[in-house]
Amino acid sequence: MEVFNTLGRTRQVFEPRDPGVVTMYVCGPTVQTSPHLGHGRAAVVFDVIRRYLEWEGFEVTYVQNVTDVDDKIINAAAERGIDCDAVAAASFAEFDEGYRKLGVKAPTIEPRATEHIPEMIDMIGSLIASDHAYASGGDVYFSVRSFPEYGKLSGRRIDELESGARIDPGEHKQDPLDFALWKAAKPGEPSWDSPWGPGRPGWHIECSAMSRKYLGGGFDIHAGGIDLIFPHHENEVAQAEAAHPDAPFCRYWLHNGMVNLAGEKMAKSTGHVVGLLDALETYPPTAVRLFYLRTHYRKPVEFTPEAMDDAVASLERLWAFRRRVTGPVEAPPDEQLIDRFRAVMGDDFDVAGALGVIFDAVREGNRLLDAGEDPGGVVAAFDEMTAVLNLPAPDVGLGDVADGLVELAGAYGIEAGSGDEDLVDALVAARQSAKTAKEWDTADAIRDGLAALGVVVEDTPDGARWHRR
Repeated sequence: MEVFNTLGRTRQVFEPRDPGVVTMYVCGPTVQTSPHLGHGRAAVVFDVIRRYLEWEGFEVTYVQNVTDVDDKIINAAAERGIDCDAVAAASFAEFDEGYRKLGVKAPTIEPRATEHIPEMIDMIGSLIASDHAYASGGDVYFSVRSFPEYGKLSGRRIDELESGARIDPGEHKQDPLDFALWKAAKPGEPSWDSPWGPGRPGWHIECSAMSRKYLGGGFDIHAGGIDLIFPHHENEVAQAEAAHPDAPFCRYWLHNGMVNLAGEKMAKSTGHVVGLLDALETYPPTAVRLFYLRTHYRKPVEFTPEAMDDAVASLERLWAFRRRVTGPVEAPPDEQLIDRFRAVMGDDFDVAGALGVIFDAVREGNRLLDAGEDPGGVVAAFDEMTAVLNLPAPDVGLGDVADGLVELAGAYGIEAGSGDEDLVDALVAARQSAKTAKEWDTADAIRDGLAALGVVVEDTPDGARWHRR
């Protein structure tokens, strides 16, 4: 298995620190406002990587933090006239809802910044003791020039950074390049006691401290959006390795590309966003998941209504095939398909290529069915591959159109039965009777009435079948 490691910007063979075990730390949400589609992509991308590693037999410890104290949260609370905890709780609930609808597995550990202040204070103390940080005016800053390897993750050089560096009003830096590890308390802001006075942690220190606590030094994968490489992840590396020079902070860095809207990156700061929950109301959540996965995780993806409609249609093609096979599948998975799936996923987690294998399975399975041959091995491989990517069959519940079904059935003298699905079965049977009697207008009207309710009727050599659109 090879991965593209941002550290060194090269493809490398993936060898975990401990055989059979993979340790992952994924930068989670800063809970200041509602999530947008870009947040959903990061969650889905690394969820699939986790699921694939587990499928390959690794025991995966998946840590994803929650930043629940931050300048942005404080500003949002001030604007809305509520406290920071209320802002963080409301935002986290929306992120959690979005992740759940997208089929993202819950993290093994989900640490919150506010619950790990002692660990951050300990790391800051170690940095001061080793002359990598200094206290000034109640703040504590990391001394960038004290770490000679600064810039090794992002590829930036100190002399390039100097030209745009400055000290903002109220800061007590010795050097414009230095960044805050601890910020002195201001009136009305949340604060904690520390050896340098009351205050709160800077953004970067939380991930270094929490990943160290739960995964130890030299853990396997650190992941996040490409926009985090600098300065966030660069600063994480510097402070973590300065505090613990005995081991590298992390072995492999994986970064996903952005979701663009009209050619520009989605960002809370600009308001140039499509809300994640809004998108999940407009489109089937599994189709949104498929939209993310159709492009290699390191590349940007453009959100358009046309792209989403295509994802919906692609999902329907997958499950139109699977609906053709009823009953249990007892054949073992087709090894050729599984080997191809493993080969592309082992090539820097090429999920787009894996989807190509799945659609090849659909074509082959349909060919076998049309020829009257057993597609069991192909179907078993299809089931296994779609399970790894977590692309479940769409929900076929009919509760949202139940009233319409009763009205449609009544128009053809069909009384409401024991359930909505029975009602659809009766309507499909009535359509078939009309076709047998060559009452084509009636048959077409029943079909069109069901279609208006989102129920698609398909005529197959084995009879008519129906499914929710």
